[in-house]
Formats: sequence, structure tokens, C-alpha cells
Amino acid sequence: MHAGRNPARRRASHGRCPLRCPVPPRILGSNGYRRVRVDVRKSALVEHSAADMFDLIEAAEHYGAFLPWCTGATIIERDETVVVARIGVKYRGVAFSFTTRNPKRRPHWMAIHLENGPFRQFEGEWRLLELAPGACKVEFALHYEFDHHLIGRFAAPVFDGIARTMIDAFVARADRVLVAGPLPPASGGLPNDGVST
Repeated sequence: MHAGRNPARRRASHGRCPLRCPVPPRILGSNGYRRVRVDVRKSALVEHSAADMFDLIEAAEHYGAFLPWCTGATIIERDETVVVARIGVKYRGVAFSFTTRNPKRRPHWMAIHLENGPFRQFEGEWRLLELAPGACKVEFALHYEFDHHLIGRFAAPVFDGIARTMIDAFVARADRVLVAGPLPPASGGLPNDGVST
């Protein structure tokens, strides 16, 4: 090897990883590395039946009464196998709405599929496992990615906080409502599908 030559420095000068590791372009932002696709998995043990928890989760028309980011929700379609809902979001200066079609099997499972909204990908599910007549395990999984870089830059940090506290909000709601009785449906208008800041 000739004196004064450093292979590691030569590789660095070309902007490459010394281990030649590939960098997926989808996780590169204008300000450096940042996550674009988000995967959330949460679970909780609750002292309520699976049926009671399922009914609370499925009732999107009540979301505006206890989720601080929800401006309201409209049930578009509902039967024994599916519920379709449009949900408005306004939180920390970001506002948008989205529509999901959710196949369900009461009281153990409900999927979440995007029909309309500012996401490239939005898929999730709720699973409820009965542990005893008055206890169950609730599992929540969500995978999403915003459809536009500018939208994602503003909305992704906000929605990440919403998604990661979702199950805690429903457990707290159950502790109040399942003792006091259900609240009437929330009212209020929804913004158009899209994002505003």
C-alpha cells in the first residue's frame, strides 16, 4: 500500500457506506434520515369483556366525545360484517379526514382498510381475546405511510403520536363509559378528505 492513501477515507469521499449497505430511498427526507412508513403495535389487558370493548371500538360515531384529535365521525355504512366511517382529524395545527372500510367479526376482530384519504398506505386491525367474563386482551396494529412528502412532513409526527396512544385512549374510555353508560353520538362537521395546516 502506498503511503498517504487511506481506503476508508477514499470510500467516504464518494459518499458511500464503508460496509456498502443499501439505503432505501423512501426513508430519506430533505433534512436527513427520517421514517416515512410507520408500524405501530400495541396491546393492553383490560377488566372489561371482549364484547364490550369491541362495541366501544367499533362505534366511530362516538370518537369525537373522547379522542381530542377527532373533530367528528360519520357512519357511511354498517351491518353485521362491515362498518364504513369517515373520521375528521385536527391536532396541533394539522387537519385532514379519511374514510375506512372495516370488515369485522364481533367480538374478536376488526380490520381497517383505507378507502379515501391522504395516505399511500393505511392498513390495520383490532384483535380482542376473551380471558374471563369480565376481562380481555386488546391488540392494535397499524401500518401507514402518507401519500405526499409535504403532507407527511407536517402530518406524520402528529399522526404517529395519535396512533401510539390510541389503545390507551380506548381503555380509559371503557373505564368511564362501561360504568356510566354510553354517551350520545358526537356531532360536528368534517373537513374534506385531504390535509390543511
